[in-house]
Amino acid sequence: MPSLRELRRKVKSVKSTQQITKAMKMVAAARLRRAQGRIVGARPFAAKMTDLLADVLWQVADLNQDGVLTADELNHPLLKGNPDGPRGLLLITADRGLCGAFNTALIKKGLEFLRGNTDRPVDLLAVGRKARDYFRRLNTRVPHEYVGLFNQLGYTQAEMIGQDAIDFFIQSRAKDVTMIYTEFKSAIQQNVVTTTLLPLTPPPRPVSNLHSAPFIYEPQRTHLLEALFPRAIKAQVFRALLESYASEMGARMTAMENASKNAQELIAGLTLTANKIRQAAITKEISELVAGAEALQ
Repeated sequence: MPSLRELRRKVKSVKSTQQITKAMKMVAAARLRRAQGRIVGARPFAAKMTDLLADVLWQVADLNQDGVLTADELNHPLLKGNPDGPRGLLLITADRGLCGAFNTALIKKGLEFLRGNTDRPVDLLAVGRKARDYFRRLNTRVPHEYVGLFNQLGYTQAEMIGQDAIDFFIQSRAKDVTMIYTEFKSAIQQNVVTTTLLPLTPPPRPVSNLHSAPFIYEPQRTHLLEALFPRAIKAQVFRALLESYASEMGARMTAMENASKNAQELIAGLTLTANKIRQAAITKEISELVAGAEALQ
């Protein structure tokens, strides 16, 4: 059985750890509120980007106005993949741990993707130190890595990652680029999402496009469409980065709250054990004193 001094030292150590976990929870909660505000602010931009892309694409591609986009009409390189080409994987994890199973769930999905594509090369675009370090330990080739982005997350980082994905897709004549990230639902719920970033899926024909006269665009619609395609991809990447960062903060806040509760339970258990040992020692001393007094009588 541990001594009273050892138990008191353990209690002091656990209390110090509890102070750290409580501080980390407060920091994560503050960052989560800011991240949620950025997600809400980015959603209108993404929605308008999708609407504009759909309107211009249907006016440019649907030349016969039959309401159907055929393969011949969708001849842009970002709309077609090579079935025999390599595949790309954009995996978005965190730079740090202490956030529960957040990184583990993402890396598990990434491993499943790689193991399901052993018949063709896969280029990994690893966002976050956790993904990069894990796959490096497995001797997996990581041609693109992005570490430390979440300290000052902005649209510039999304443009860089999105452009790298576009360059790989076009230059390698790839089949597709898959993106795995965590979608934020709440502080206690985050869902791992697997979606196809490239080739672009043509958006459905907007209702306004069916009953209204076409707008006059300046510059021309074809030139505008060329600029919209990469912007739409980068907007998806930016949204995924914001969702992932908010999910990380939510997971860390929940993990630190659970750690603080566990520390409190551990402190209570150690304190109870220490009190029992102390009480037993006092009882033993009293018994020895009583026995000694009786022996002197």
